[in-house]
Amino acid sequence: MTPMDLNADLGEGFGRWRLTDDDALLSVVTSANVACGFHAGDPSTMRWVCERAAELGVRVGAQVSYRDLAGFGRRAMDVPPDELADEITYQIGALRVFARAAGTDVTYVKPHGALYNRVVTDAEQAEAVVRGVLRAGGALPVLGLPGSRLHEAAGRAGLPVVAEAFADRAYTALGTLVPRQDPRAVVHDADAVVARSVRIARDADVTALTGEDIAVRARSLCVHGDTPGAALLARRVRAALETAGIAVEAFA
Repeated sequence: MTPMDLNADLGEGFGRWRLTDDDALLSVVTSANVACGFHAGDPSTMRWVCERAAELGVRVGAQVSYRDLAGFGRRAMDVPPDELADEITYQIGALRVFARAAGTDVTYVKPHGALYNRVVTDAEQAEAVVRGVLRAGGALPVLGLPGSRLHEAAGRAGLPVVAEAFADRAYTALGTLVPRQDPRAVVHDADAVVARSVRIARDADVTALTGEDIAVRARSLCVHGDTPGAALLARRVRAALETAGIAVEAFA
């Protein structure tokens, strides 16, 4: 069976506010989506997460976002494409300085929150993200939803694309994520999350919120870092994957 990368959103504190258990999660995941200061994260947090990831051999990814600290990057925003491209470059560049100082580097890019969902269907915003990635330098892989406008734009630009699935998010029948406004958007039952994870990795499908079985082909599996008990859940997911004979390995 194809190996599965395990990623989580990390570094999502700001100042005195701490959200994710970064140290515990870094001991489990193979890829860390590090907040770059626009939806969460501050310079000291970015530095520390990069240093710890380098120590543990975890790959560092730039989790880029709309500029929305107050809304945690989850509010819909209309940002002009040129401005968005600049902000993507800026965020990657900021994280890259800390990553290189820690002896590692930014190895991929993943949008966060409202931006992640927007570039599934919005070609103009997707193109802006890709332009921002290209300007940051290097053929950085783009982690996102398979079949998205983002992956289409990245592919045209010659950037590698990595398909992602979500262990703890509900899916629509179209293969997109159920919006966060829906109280059923997050799967809270730990046993269900673990079972879904193995099914996605082994069978490449999942049951949508409306009952249909849909194809979900992915090379990376996300466990949200801001979910209560995220580190324990991620550890259970990893153990279940390995028990099922699925190697847990970074994609980049």
